[in-house]
Formats: sequence, structure tokens, C-alpha cells
Amino acid sequence: MSTAMSHDATPSEPDNNSPAPADWTALALQELQSRRRELEAEIRELESRREQLQQEIGSSFAGQSDAIARRLKGFQDYLVGALQELAISAEQMELVAQPLVVQPSPLDQAAAAQAAGSAAAAQAAPAAAGLFSADEAFIRERLAAFQGQPDFYADPWKLRRTLEPSGAALLDDWFLSQGGRGAQPSSGSRNRNALIAAAAIAILGDLYGERFQTLVLAGQPERLGEWRRGLQDCLGLSREDFGPSSGIVLFERPDALIERADRLEERGELPFIVVDAAEVVVDIPILQFPLWLAFAGTPAELNAEDDLL
Repeated sequence: MSTAMSHDATPSEPDNNSPAPADWTALALQELQSRRRELEAEIRELESRREQLQQEIGSSFAGQSDAIARRLKGFQDYLVGALQELAISAEQMELVAQPLVVQPSPLDQAAAAQAAGSAAAAQAAPAAAGLFSADEAFIRERLAAFQGQPDFYADPWKLRRTLEPSGAALLDDWFLSQGGRGAQPSSGSRNRNALIAAAAIAILGDLYGERFQTLVLAGQPERLGEWRRGLQDCLGLSREDFGPSSGIVLFERPDALIERADRLEERGELPFIVVDAAEVVVDIPILQFPLWLAFAGTPAELNAEDDLL
């Protein structure tokens, strides 16, 4: 009895084949170090590929930039000329019945030259420029004020940012030479164009009060989003100021904008149409309205827009 119990109580011998805890730690550390070396090698390879791609992109763009710029500059010149021709054609269209004007005969011209001198001088003034001729002093005073220190706490619909001299010169030409309807070169970015349009809106607001509404045409939601943020920042507006019945309405399609402008004129209000620089074609019906500003895109802008398509 005691012999059996003694045999059962004898402890079992340790398994010499099982690794010690220190061995497990060393194996785990070796595996982690090996994995780390593999990851570092992969990272170095990816960084090398990234640098190679950047060099290829840089060399390719540098080699072709001059040719691209020349082609886009030619397209910009063509676009500006085409818009100006469209504006002239629209002004010559007989939208309403014109009174019959009887020209005097050559025999009567000598006798009537002195009497008709003043009338002829009045008719010689450009019709488009005459729209704001009476407000020339006020417009130039506002443009000069916009170039001073920004008024970040101005009331809504007043310009809160500083207008650059180039933007002021553009609006001076648009108001006083084009009579508030024509194409102008883009400033190079949508944000700067929004600042110029905001300055025009502030001046028109002083002249017409709430009797006009701004309609912005840009063919993609992303572009309209940039216009909304730019005008909201420059004029101190809220999201509620952008909508079908609000002060500024955003459009992706020209037909919807034209329909809205027609309804405004039927109610006796004045639509102010702003066309984004990425719109390479301006529909002729837009040119019939009394206030429109189309930005002609620069080569850099048109190139960037093509890359996004």
C-alpha cells in the first residue's frame, strides 16, 4: 500500500523539448524585427517611386507648358472676340419696334447742319455707356473706397473685402464703357472673380435697392459652390440669401437662368447675370438682358478645368 502511494506521488520529469519563456521572447522579437525590416524596405521603395513620378510629371509639364499656354491664349482671344461680336449683334437686334427715321436729302443738309448739330451730338453718344453715365461720379467714388481697408463688419450686401486696382479698373470699364453688359477678362481664379462680382453687386444695390436680383451661371455644382462661398464671404451673406426667392440664385443650365430672368423682367425687376469663366459659350438670349458680366477664362483656368473633367 505504501509502495503504490509512493510511486504515484513521484513528480513527472520536465519536458526538455519545450522552449523556455526566454526563448519565446527571443523568437517573437526576431519576427518583429524581420517584419520591421520588410516594411522599411517597402516604404523606401514607395518613396523612390513617388520621387520618380514627381520628376516625370515635372519634366513633362515643363516641356509642354509653353505650347499649352500659346494654344489656350489663342482660344481666350477668340472667346473674348466672339463674346464682343455677340454683344454687338444682340444690341442690333430689333427686340422692339423702332420708330421710322427719315433722313434729310443732300439739298437740305447744308441748311439744317447748324440746327441739327446738337441733336446729332446727343445721338452719337454710345447707347450702352449711357446707362450709367449719370452715376459716373458715384461709381468711381465707390470703386475708390473699395480699394481701401476692408470693412469686415459692414452690413450684409456691402463689400467687406479690399478690391484690387485691376478689379476696380475692370468694373470701371464694365460700368462706364460697356454700360453694364459685356465680357471682361477673368482675374485668374474663381475667388477673385467672385470678389469683382461682389463689388458690382454692392454698387448695383446702392443704385437699385431691392429691385434687382443676381443670377450666377456655372455649369457644375463644384463651381457654384465656390461662387456661393466667395459671394457669401465678400458680402457678409448667409445661406438663406441663396435660393429661388432670395437675392442670389445659382444655375447650372442657361435655359433655367433665362427663364428666371424673363420672370424678373415681367415683374418689373432687374436681373444681373454673372457667367463663370469656365463657360466657353454664352447663349444669345442672355445677351438681350440689360445687365450681364461674363468672365473670359485665362489659359491657366481653362487648363485646370480641362484636367478636372
